[in-house]
Amino acid sequence: MTIALPSAPSFRLDGRRALVAGASSGIGLGCACALAEAGAEVTILARRKDRLAEIAAAMQARGWRVEALALDLVDVAATEAAIENAEPFDILVNSAGLARHGPALETTIEDFDAVVSVNLRSAYFLTRSVAKTLIEAGKPGSLINISSQMGHVGGIDRAVYCATKFAVEGFTKAMAIEWGRAGIRVNTISPTFIRTPLTEQTFARPERLAWLQEKIKLGRPGTVADLMGAVVYLASDASLLVTGSSLLVDGGWTAE
Repeated sequence: MTIALPSAPSFRLDGRRALVAGASSGIGLGCACALAEAGAEVTILARRKDRLAEIAAAMQARGWRVEALALDLVDVAATEAAIENAEPFDILVNSAGLARHGPALETTIEDFDAVVSVNLRSAYFLTRSVAKTLIEAGKPGSLINISSQMGHVGGIDRAVYCATKFAVEGFTKAMAIEWGRAGIRVNTISPTFIRTPLTEQTFARPERLAWLQEKIKLGRPGTVADLMGAVVYLASDASLLVTGSSLLVDGGWTAE
């Protein structure tokens, strides 16, 4: 008797086009490298043209297929035009983000509007733009927003940031419901505190570092490498039945 054994789906991304926003540093750069290493043709997007050119050259030197797109996502009209004029992207990773932390009683309207504009408004319309081109082309896709554990719990001095990340979790679920029958999956990755140049100011404060070490059950903050496997999983066929979900990479922060 021959036993039919199941085969694991592939994590490879050969032949797929990926757009990674916020790819000039930190989490976005890590995601771009992970997708390129898995075989995707990656377009890296950020505002700094010179920085993008340096990154693209370094990635191409690895033998990866990479293009650069200098764009400010806050300009929704320009973003939509760029996406509409490009071939459809099979994969989106939106890692562009902004944080202006402080007590809620001290939040300025300027800071509120700036964080909402990048973390929520830009993320919403970028996700919609990529989905629109996929639907028009009759293609499936995987759209991934980099959210945060702060999209699931509250945090010290993070009222505005939490508000935007909770909102990202919400529109991700709604879009997943709306576009599921078109084969378009929409998910988030929700990291804990990740060591990047932008977060060093938090790690440099002893009282905040003690708070992090207490809350992260694995006893350490995250690194960019901790997220690279997660993004390949959600982008690949290994997660074909996963949509409207948040993949928490938080060291157990939200487990309690």
